[in-house]
Amino acid sequence: MKASHRISTLLGGGSDGWEVFLRARQMIADGVPVTELTIGEHDIRTAAPILQDMHRAALDGHTGYAAIPGVAALRDAVAARVSERTGVPTTRDNVMITPGGQSALFAAHMAVIDPGDTALYIDPYYATYPGTLRGASAVPKAVAARAEDAFQPRAADIAAAAPGARSLMINTPNNPTGVVYSRATLEGIAKVCQDNDLWLISDEVYDTQIWEGAHLSPRALPGMADRTLVCGSMSKSHAMTGSRIGWVIGPEEIVAHLINLATHTTYGVPGFIQDAALFALELGPGFEAEIAEPFRRRRALAQGILAQHNAVTAVPSAGAMYLMLDVSATGLSGEGFANALLDTHHIAVMPGESFGHAAAGHIRVAMTIADPEFEAALSTLCGFAQELTTRSAQH
Repeated sequence: MKASHRISTLLGGGSDGWEVFLRARQMIADGVPVTELTIGEHDIRTAAPILQDMHRAALDGHTGYAAIPGVAALRDAVAARVSERTGVPTTRDNVMITPGGQSALFAAHMAVIDPGDTALYIDPYYATYPGTLRGASAVPKAVAARAEDAFQPRAADIAAAAPGARSLMINTPNNPTGVVYSRATLEGIAKVCQDNDLWLISDEVYDTQIWEGAHLSPRALPGMADRTLVCGSMSKSHAMTGSRIGWVIGPEEIVAHLINLATHTTYGVPGFIQDAALFALELGPGFEAEIAEPFRRRRALAQGILAQHNAVTAVPSAGAMYLMLDVSATGLSGEGFANALLDTHHIAVMPGESFGHAAAGHIRVAMTIADPEFEAALSTLCGFAQELTTRSAQH
């Protein structure tokens, strides 16, 4: 007996990009100390008051089947948050609660893609994107953003790939690059979507982590509310990665279909987790800024360290919890550099190649360890890159 074509081809016959990460984890399991700058998870845990509210909700009995679209009060709170921050009128009928942002991305594509449809996405991309599209029975098609454009995607490149496509997925603030798409970039994307009748699926899970400028949701642009699905999450904004709580926001008709999908798949999200999410949202923007502050601070620390080295060049990072560093001067690929750094200094980073062809020759550094350790690790990384660059120049 064989597995389905859909599931057996989820990775497209290639790598899932996690080899260096898994090797680092095996080293740790074997007792080797490794400094991990790999995955995007806070170095703090979910705040105690949120967990206490989750505990209270569970003890109060909210442990049975919860409303499949999401608890009404939570949907209202998400809708109010979106309305206030984007200016787009949003009600609970535009919101479905999902088991995390990843589930939201999958559900959004299931809502607008038929089997065999082409689904566009921007390279560099979060590592799960191509598999998510294949899982929805789409044909993934990457559109490369360019390093010389600081990884702001060009509307002309998207337009060239758009004929015959059904959807486009974007992510701003961006993982892995830390780039925040400019208004001009998003207006160009919006025009391409309108000209080519594309659905836009906007992954906005890092919308509270903005270090320069402002986040603009493309749903707020003229003519885009009826063709945009926004995926959000409590994971990054409230350090609730393990709680698996997110949402899809879109036109009422699409959300109604998504509720039907949830009825036949996830059957909703546990009520006590939803209650805790509502409590967390009610803590307000100040709490979200507190969760984001360590990454703002570490970005500033990184800028000071990187200014002292010329073997590593940083992509201009305006948001999210990552730095994308160009290490091509060392003569190594991103994967080669990441493996050499792990072997030589026991520091684990993600190769740029894990996130697509456009990020080749780069590495992604997650700013997710305490400040002193982060400074030490980044200084070591830069010094190692300088050694390799000098050696490469001598040959």
